[in-house]
Amino acid sequence: MTMAERVAELVRIRQEVQGGAPAATEAQHAKGKLTARERIALLLDEGSFHEVEQLRRHRASGFGLEHKRPHTDGVVTGWGTVEGRTVFVYAHDFRIFGGALGEAHATKIHKIMDMAIAAGAPLVSLNDGAGARIQEGVSALAGYGGIFQRNTLASGVIPQISVMLGPCAGGAAYSPALTDFVFMVRDTSQMFITGPDVVRAVTGEEITQNGLGGADVHAGTSGVAHFAYDDEETCIAEVRYLISMLPSNNRATPPAAPCSDPADRRCERLLDLVPLDGNRPYDMREVIAEIVDDGEHMEVHERWATSVITTLARLGGRVVGIVASQPQSLAGVLDIHSSEKAARFVQMCDAFSIPLVTLVDVPGFLPGVGQEHGGIIRHGAKLLYAYCNATVPRVQVILRKAYGGAYIVMDSRSIGTDVSLAWPANEIAVMGAEGAANVVFRRQIAQADDPEAVRQQLVKEYKAELMHPYYAAERGLVDDVIDPADTRSALIGALEMLRTKHAVTPARKHGNPPM
Repeated sequence: MTMAERVAELVRIRQEVQGGAPAATEAQHAKGKLTARERIALLLDEGSFHEVEQLRRHRASGFGLEHKRPHTDGVVTGWGTVEGRTVFVYAHDFRIFGGALGEAHATKIHKIMDMAIAAGAPLVSLNDGAGARIQEGVSALAGYGGIFQRNTLASGVIPQISVMLGPCAGGAAYSPALTDFVFMVRDTSQMFITGPDVVRAVTGEEITQNGLGGADVHAGTSGVAHFAYDDEETCIAEVRYLISMLPSNNRATPPAAPCSDPADRRCERLLDLVPLDGNRPYDMREVIAEIVDDGEHMEVHERWATSVITTLARLGGRVVGIVASQPQSLAGVLDIHSSEKAARFVQMCDAFSIPLVTLVDVPGFLPGVGQEHGGIIRHGAKLLYAYCNATVPRVQVILRKAYGGAYIVMDSRSIGTDVSLAWPANEIAVMGAEGAANVVFRRQIAQADDPEAVRQQLVKEYKAELMHPYYAAERGLVDDVIDPADTRSALIGALEMLRTKHAVTPARKHGNPPM
């Protein structure tokens, strides 16, 4: 056989591998799902994909496996580019063994993860698999262990993005949970440790797969998923957009983008957007859209723990992470879930050198027996720890109220924010004036001939003495009180000044954050 004939044979094999079985492809499409290679083509720049171990086959025997040894072993691995930047990817091929993980399958994933870590480039997993390959027993389970170990080693080193495009059950669900971001597609993707059949057998509860672990459940109830979309095309397009906001690794800075939105643009709309009355709600998303470049931002965990907003945006062309109170939801209080959500976001931004902007309008922590028994102290401490531990540039803006421990936790001057700004209507205090007067002047009010009149007068005096907008500025806890319309230019100026920030931390193996 000549070399030309050998090359022709190689070409034929590759065409067979890439095409797959037509019937299996049709079955995948009939479920409203794309194939692994179609998904990769959507994710990566056209013509940029380089496949690794395309001709890999398993070596297992028993249960008929020795007679079924397809190339790729049910996972497509390799690298390509997204907007010209290198990205590594692996995609389960549900057409082969249902995407189930065996020893060879796992080894391919291990290799591409090792390559991503060595190259310092993001890793995207396109998940559509049936879990461990039962016929291979403990070898399949060990394969998952190797993935989990690499997820952990890569944590905070390279961005890891999990895209759920099919079922993910049992131990397989832990790999996405270890990554930085989880995307899901409604109706076609599910995640759960034990499926509906097991739940029914053990607890007697009847529930569907989507009801147990669908995209809406994890995006709005459990907080496992950061993003949920209606179709694969939109989902993968948003993954590309997220990658454009992230650095390649922890030694790089997030990519800057040309900005036509003037840095000194005044935000006059903010003067009317935020009511002076601290009890009146408004949508903080509108404030964020007014401040950031071209009004564009990508909200993380949009439907979970909605009293706080966490979002990625650009200011002056440079990426920032924004943590903001949301007065439209529970008045913007911090509770167990919102504290956890914000803490995780702060840690991610700090790991990948993304500056933090904190917009504060917080009445405190949510009171209640359920919150206390659920560990609000422990969960609130997670956010406190995350901010105190962060070394990226940090700028705080207090829009209206900032009361009690929640003021401290939301990146106050006392826990290390680099620049603290406030609007002229800000109120920083241990608690609201009404509550404070009831506590401090309790006896005086009770003994008065007209308790309500006296209470109102004492509330007014308390506000004038301790809650006027310049009280914190007079004590150096706020660096400047600014015109709300100047918020955008003030933030861009502060972040530009902080671009060369270098923080020295104590030598340690690692901290011991609250869990």
